Amino acid sequence: MSALDVIISLQDVTKVFNNQVGQAPRTVLEQISLEVHRGETFGLLGPNGAGKTTLQKILLGLVRPTSGTAMVLGTRAGESDARARLGYLPENPYFYTHLTGREFVEFCGSLFGQGGPELRNRVDRLLARVGMTHARDLQLRKYSKGMLQRVGVAQALVNDPELVFLDEPMSGLDPVGRRELREIILELKSEGKTIFFNSHILSDVEALCERVGILSRGKLVSYGSVRDLTRQGSLEDAFVAAVQAEASA
Repeated sequence: MSALDVIISLQDVTKVFNNQVGQAPRTVLEQISLEVHRGETFGLLGPNGAGKTTLQKILLGLVRPTSGTAMVLGTRAGESDARARLGYLPENPYFYTHLTGREFVEFCGSLFGQGGPELRNRVDRLLARVGMTHARDLQLRKYSKGMLQRVGVAQALVNDPELVFLDEPMSGLDPVGRRELREIILELKSEGKTIFFNSHILSDVEALCERVGILSRGKLVSYGSVRDLTRQGSLEDAFVAAVQAEASA
């Protein structure tokens, strides 16, 4: 595999948060090394508090590692050139609830320098793609959590990103919504996009991802292809075994 095919590269990334005076520093990530390749869907798994969101924020440039190197799209994580080519859906996104769905996604597009009829047409296509055409002119304060999640996916795609980060993308979605989002992720993959997502829903990860990494207590305790990790059972079995082994170490 050439260097051009490596979209994300982490080398010995450690993150330590300094707590309040009198409290010991807290290590949330310890010596994490992994790669994500162009065009693949990579799943990051782990119990609550394992460090998944912190790791994703490092890749987005929202948090700096204490040590180690994080590279995204050939540059250090956080560089403006890389950010312009990313899409991101946070686990708990903030919405300007006085805006309509269409206005919000158009606003997000304007942050990337987009505008005019081209942006409006793109926003309409994205809202249709996530099943929100019927509510595009409704204020976001009137949306359900699942509807907000769909609009969040639309804004993550407004700049036609090469690399898409999704933090718990299935949160708040009913079974129909989950299935539709799985189909969108598969469509993005077919378009050659790279997807990096965190999820607690192991069945979705097993169905969508080529490779996964499992975090536990800030350490990468398992890392490899879904095929290899599920040779002896389900991904849930592999996940539980890896987490329990770390807990008893």
